[in-house]
Amino acid sequence: MFVFVCTGCGAELTAPLSRVALPAHAHQKYGNGIQLPVLMEPGTFAVEPEPWGPPWRRWEEIDPDEAAARGIHAPVHALSDGAPGAIVIAPGDARGTLLIPEKAGGYCCGLDGADGPNMACETCGLPVASRIDDCSLWQAVWLAPDAVRRRPVDDAGTGAGPLSWAELLLERRSTPPLEPITSWDGPRLGLQHWWSWSPRWEAAAGRALAHLLVASEGRPLTVPDGLTAEVFQHALDALLPAGPPPRRAVLAGPGLPAPDPGADVLLVPVHPQTGEAWAPVGPAASAYPVPLPFGVWRWLTSPDPHLPAPASGAMPDGVLRDDPPAPHPCALFRADRSVFWHTLVRLPAVRSPWLRDILDSLT
Repeated sequence: MFVFVCTGCGAELTAPLSRVALPAHAHQKYGNGIQLPVLMEPGTFAVEPEPWGPPWRRWEEIDPDEAAARGIHAPVHALSDGAPGAIVIAPGDARGTLLIPEKAGGYCCGLDGADGPNMACETCGLPVASRIDDCSLWQAVWLAPDAVRRRPVDDAGTGAGPLSWAELLLERRSTPPLEPITSWDGPRLGLQHWWSWSPRWEAAAGRALAHLLVASEGRPLTVPDGLTAEVFQHALDALLPAGPPPRRAVLAGPGLPAPDPGADVLLVPVHPQTGEAWAPVGPAASAYPVPLPFGVWRWLTSPDPHLPAPASGAMPDGVLRDDPPAPHPCALFRADRSVFWHTLVRLPAVRSPWLRDILDSLT
């Protein structure tokens, strides 16, 4: 585990933290006026390897060779000229910081960090972080990589390694595809609540859909029936041509039977601590791996059972739920467009004419 300290004076700025993978929804902007929860679990941090935050440059100002060197292979709206390596933590894990009033960019419903770091070290006054809590953004504190440094905590289990896949299957919970959403609807109407597709799922699907398109090689692509098809098949059928023999994607990963050797694409979990995708051995190793957050993959492969209330009598021993299942959304599932775009432009295959046509005609 580690604490982050100010580079100006050495004061501690965080609680002890352990590193995890950057969530797929880290930079997601969801809906309008939506109250999103905290991005990171308490006691964890993640690192954004790319430049992030202001200042920004529009695509027209960027040389194509520079974009390619940064791993961007198709046009984007803008690129950050901020420092790479920003560290994201839960707001409750910040210590010894003060808000900078004149850096309060945002304020639709909170702070969005558009004016640069809006938190300073309480000891020396150095700007060290950006607090994000505006509507439709995940609540987080982003530590500026050039204003903090990481220090090991000797007595907090620094040497503990990541969990094995088997341990993850036992200890990690899955991510439900539906969740209640809350929005502000003005001072007269107050808060509004409804059940919706999970923003986490929409972001995860956006990233996976970009990989599925690349894996399709421009041919039709099928995914397993059920919830997996509900999440991906509609978009795949809309974006890919009909006619040629389809390629086939299957779910694969720890605890499942060995993938079918005839599968062209594998939907596999990403380790929530290391960020590495599960890799098969044997003939299936040549299939294209499509990454899914572990919690989403876990639900697709082993969804939590709903325990309905009995028709008569009391609930059985050991059954704690008697609520009805969550209502199904009235709309088709839709992958997050911005996450899809962010992922696809960073895959070298997007330079293929057929993929560029999809990207240029995306609505």
